[in-house]
Amino acid sequence: MFREKTISAAALASLLLLWSGATDAQRARDYVYVVGSSTVYPFATVVAERFGRASRFRTPKVEATGSGGGIKLFCDGLGIGFPDVVNSSRRITRSELDSCEVNGVNEVVEVQIGYDGIVIANAVDSPPLAVTRRQLYLAIAQRIPGSEAGETIVNPHRRWRDIDLSLPDMPIEVLGPPPTSGTRDAFARLVLEEGCRTWPWLAELAASDPDRFLGLCHGVREDGLYVETGENDNLVVQKLQANPRAFGILGFSFLDQNTESIKAARVDGKAPTFESIADQSYPVSRPLYFYVKKSHVRVIPGLREFLSEFTHERSWGEDGYLSYRGLVPLSDVERRAMSAQVAALTPLVLARQ
Repeated sequence: MFREKTISAAALASLLLLWSGATDAQRARDYVYVVGSSTVYPFATVVAERFGRASRFRTPKVEATGSGGGIKLFCDGLGIGFPDVVNSSRRITRSELDSCEVNGVNEVVEVQIGYDGIVIANAVDSPPLAVTRRQLYLAIAQRIPGSEAGETIVNPHRRWRDIDLSLPDMPIEVLGPPPTSGTRDAFARLVLEEGCRTWPWLAELAASDPDRFLGLCHGVREDGLYVETGENDNLVVQKLQANPRAFGILGFSFLDQNTESIKAARVDGKAPTFESIADQSYPVSRPLYFYVKKSHVRVIPGLREFLSEFTHERSWGEDGYLSYRGLVPLSDVERRAMSAQVAALTPLVLARQ
């Protein structure tokens, strides 16, 4: 699935030319620049702050732009004006990697840093929720299957109990991420798609007409019952505290850091825990990544050292400081493999489908 690429002499010359042609202010950038996922943002920020305090380099600049928005910025070009690293709560796509290559970003190193679960949370004093992915699809989807195979209707459900009498007699009000978010992408793939597949004709459609399948299964209602909250999961936590009727879609780390104010629903009978996310038995588990421009490692002060700090046992290990922030660590074998990949700066190339 993967093959290795090396930077061409022409590409390296082009990068150096970008540096040499930069303004004095641009040439003065002596810090690492990171963009991307709001889910990975708290972890990257902690690493950046510790790195800035403990090393001889400046503290990296970390911005939460969303996975999709961050990858676009990352892929826009080489040079001081573009990010060195992008965090992502989903894997980069082949089309995004193509965009990188069009703009001369030909060597991208992929680093999986750990696992996360997407949780359905509400205020700690609100009624608990135990829900299936089929029921979540019926609550959130824009269109749902009708009474006949092949038929869809506009989602008529206004209350959870409209879906199933076992669910709370409360209005459906879900606070969730926008389309630019990797959490939204992962939620659509892990929850909405899987809920969709419980109808046999939709499961067949996934193979026969995948574009129509994705259109039907990824579409989120726009009637005000699903509220986009931007790329700030802390804001979702605050809104849940203020509104006991609402449920929010957010990363496990935000639940882990706010257990006094919010709690998580069980999904398909499983509660999100470190153990259930690590062994993937919690059905809404996902890997977290960051991506690095190999060519920038050669010229940005502290970039290689920042990567080393992020992938050191004291940070991402089982007893590392990131685990206390809610990151679910990779296995020992996975961490060793990733550490070797970072040390070698092995570029990623996705196979063309």
